[in-house]
Amino acid sequence: MDQSISRFKEIFGYDPEGVYFSPGRVNLIGEHTDYNGGHVFPCALTIGTYGAVALRGDSTVRMYSENFPEDGIIEFQLKDIAFIESHGWANYPKGVIYSFNKSGIEITQGFDMFVRGDIPNGAGLSSSASIEVLTAVVLNDINKLGVQMIEMVKMSQKAENEFIGVNCGIMDQFAVGMGREGHAMLLDTETLEFSYEKVDLKDSAIIIANTNKRRGLSDSKYNQRRAECEEALAYLQKKLSIKSLGELTGEELDRNIDLIPDGVLRRRARHAVLENERTVIAADALERNDMEEFGKLMYESHASLRDDYEVTGFELDTLVELASKVAGVIGSRMTGAGFGGCTVSIVKNESIENFIEKVSKEYQEAVGYKADFYVVSIGEGARRLC
Repeated sequence: MDQSISRFKEIFGYDPEGVYFSPGRVNLIGEHTDYNGGHVFPCALTIGTYGAVALRGDSTVRMYSENFPEDGIIEFQLKDIAFIESHGWANYPKGVIYSFNKSGIEITQGFDMFVRGDIPNGAGLSSSASIEVLTAVVLNDINKLGVQMIEMVKMSQKAENEFIGVNCGIMDQFAVGMGREGHAMLLDTETLEFSYEKVDLKDSAIIIANTNKRRGLSDSKYNQRRAECEEALAYLQKKLSIKSLGELTGEELDRNIDLIPDGVLRRRARHAVLENERTVIAADALERNDMEEFGKLMYESHASLRDDYEVTGFELDTLVELASKVAGVIGSRMTGAGFGGCTVSIVKNESIENFIEKVSKEYQEAVGYKADFYVVSIGEGARRLC
């Protein structure tokens, strides 16, 4: 926070009016279910994006990111919000301004904003959702708009869908905005009903391993997977009265699988349905402090993402396979959209050092470059710090 204040002053020449923080997120289980009307089980992290902000007396917006210093100060006018390739990261905040305007809340007063984040870019920990929700919280606060967090979450998702062009579900923005320290959230993405579940790891910790294989979400096969699920759903809807794959049980899908003529589409639907069931069971296991069951379901989730959904790849599979061979690892799986990014593992405290040392060494030998490891804590959602 102090660094953000001093850097804002260096760049813009005066003191900021406020400092804000928006976390990254990790999804413990429930992957590629959020756009299929299923359940997810994410939590906010203590790493994230900081923003130091001050209002201006005109309609100009100036933004600077410590993570992309080569871009310098990016400047634009509020009356001319458009996606511009050369504006790079700043298109995400611009998208949120676009969403506010589209929702009937016109943003007319400009501002200066300094941004710095400690979420690894392209790692699948929702750096994009983090800066989107950060911007929403900033706009709401500095303009005294009184918008509820759930509405800011929806507008942040809209920014990614309509302005950036990534057809993401609502999980990332929801976890970033609604996070609670020490808790994960079991979220029904169809109804947005959710409950906080206390995460009592006792003698264990959450470790995120970054493959360091960069993954551009909009360039990936993410949108293709979503389209495949929609196609599978359309076949099922010829007989079944359902709005989403998340409404089905595994048994119901099995009874009606012949409605889907294509083998690939069947596998996509099977993952969406069974992953949804796994997520609900996993949340119940955590509530019962049955970490062994939770870990087993994490491995099953990864296998489904690898075999039925085909979104893992050599790097993610290698990390999970290596993790499974280390004593003291309760469970491990890919997290995020896939095609690179990160794994999340639950590891006993006494095994953390050995886990990082062993998996790091063997991963580099297998892949040819290093992975990065983060022992993370579960934190609060997006908010003003001062």
